[in-house]
Amino acid sequence: MAQLVVIYKTPKDSAAFDKHYADTHIPLAKKLPGLRKYQVSQGPVASPAGPTGVHLIATLSFDNTAAIQAAFGSPEGQAAVGDLPNFATGGADVVFYDTKEV
Repeated sequence: MAQLVVIYKTPKDSAAFDKHYADTHIPLAKKLPGLRKYQVSQGPVASPAGPTGVHLIATLSFDNTAAIQAAFGSPEGQAAVGDLPNFATGGADVVFYDTKEV
């Protein structure tokens, strides 16, 4: 399996972010070819050191990193990426990686 993690920083308007994310972005992202699982953080994103400045974390699962790259090269992937400026006013970090059981 492979994971794509999107860390959304605190937006200018949290309520507007949450509405757009739920009503528009999630439906777009769920159309990504090869998507196996889509999870988002619930409640505050914390750290042992205290506040994080992170509003939401999304974790999307695919078969492998090649599937992630193919998904984001697709029209559906381009639509999802193109939607980010519409709500992610605090910025977002995106990483992806293959996983293994240990």
